[in-house]
Formats: sequence, structure tokens, C-alpha cells
Amino acid sequence: MTGDKFQELADIMKKLRRECPWDREQTHDSIKGATIEETYELIEAIDQKNYEEIKSELGDLLLHILFHSVIAEEKNQFTINDVIDTIKDKLIRRHPHVFSQVKVNGTEEILKNWEEIKLSEGRDSVLKGVPKNLPSLARAFRLQEKASKIGFDWENKNDVWKKVIEEIEEMHEMEISNDKNKLEEELGDVFFALTNYARFLGINPENALRLTNEKFISRFNYVEQKIKETGKKLTESNLEEMDKYWAESKNKN
Repeated sequence: MTGDKFQELADIMKKLRRECPWDREQTHDSIKGATIEETYELIEAIDQKNYEEIKSELGDLLLHILFHSVIAEEKNQFTINDVIDTIKDKLIRRHPHVFSQVKVNGTEEILKNWEEIKLSEGRDSVLKGVPKNLPSLARAFRLQEKASKIGFDWENKNDVWKKVIEEIEEMHEMEISNDKNKLEEELGDVFFALTNYARFLGINPENALRLTNEKFISRFNYVEQKIKETGKKLTESNLEEMDKYWAESKNKN
């Protein structure tokens, strides 16, 4: 029955392209921003563990997959069936321990084989395929993760932490020298090293920072609300008062 429902959705998308002026005008480029937005909305729903929203956002993302596929089909580039065949073949090819006779000893070996298979498919670098448009923190994490799969990695997290301290000290030296270009470079090295340490802790730094951003927003909104309740504008407050309410907010969330 899933196939029937999928076909019904595909037919609706094709009908919209034929009969809705707005849908008909869209291109890959015109909707790519919305495709990214839908992905982030799905991530937000996952963070909130809101399963109704997850269901809804997955539908929106599926719609975009179909939208791009129908646009391509109209230009005789590929169809949604080609998309399905491509990912089906890729999953089988990259899981020889499931679909053939390859034996593995665990996840680490599976991931190493995964990268070797991708190289055999024509990639000239294990780092190829990490999108340039990823947020820089997420991209740093993925670059480090990919390099580690083929053995280019630190042996233990203590050495990684020492590297973090080393990079912070080098950044501080550049701050003292007042060399802005070098300071920017060294600050980037600090972020990169800290991202690596997060990876050793089993934490995705992009997720961690996103959660911290939300926590900051929640606590700052509390500060704004408490000041508003006094009848003052935020700009009429001072740091001492704001710090008091900030401390209160930490006890609430």
C-alpha cells in the first residue's frame, strides 16, 4: 500500500506543476532555499521530540524530493524512480556485510569499508562529498569524522584536549600582537580543535551549540519579560538588574 500512496503523492505533484501557476514557475534554484529550511524545521522538531511535527516535517521534506524530481523529469534529466534506484543500489553496494559475504568485526570496520567503497566509486579524496554549504561547525565535524575513518586521527582524547589548550594559547598570542588576520586564523583553529574534542566525547558540536542558542534565547526572554513587568523598557535597565533575572532564569530551565 505504501507504493500506492507514494504514487498518489507523485501524481498530485505533477498535477500541481501542470495546473498551478506558482508551482509551474518554480525551478531547482528557486526552491533550494526552502528545501534547506524544511530540513532545519525537521531538525527542530526532532530536538523538541515533537513526533507530530516530525511526521509533518518529514512530509514537507518528501514533497521537496518529489518537487525536484518532477522538475528534472520534465527536462528529461531523471525521474523519481531513478532517484529511488540510485539510493537503493548505493545502499546495497555500501553494505557488503549485509548483502554479500563480507565479514566485519564492528561499526569501526563498517565505517572504514564505507569510505573505501566510496573511493572505489571514483572519489579522489575521502573528504570529497562534505558539502561546502554546511554550517562551518558541522562541516569541521564531518571532515574530522571522515579522516578518522581511514585512520587519520588522534590516539586518545587527552592529546586532543592538549591541542585545544595549545590553540587557545596561540590565539591569545595573536591577540596580544594585534594581528587581526592571524587572530582570525588562530580562532578558527581553536574552534576546529574544540570540535575535534567534542567528537572524541561523542557529542556533535553543531547540535550542542544549537541547544545552547535555544537555552540563551529562553533565558534572555525571561529577563526581558521580568523587566517589562516592572514597567520599564529593556534599555532602561542595567547589567546588575539583568544579571539578577538571568540568575533566576537558570533556576527555571
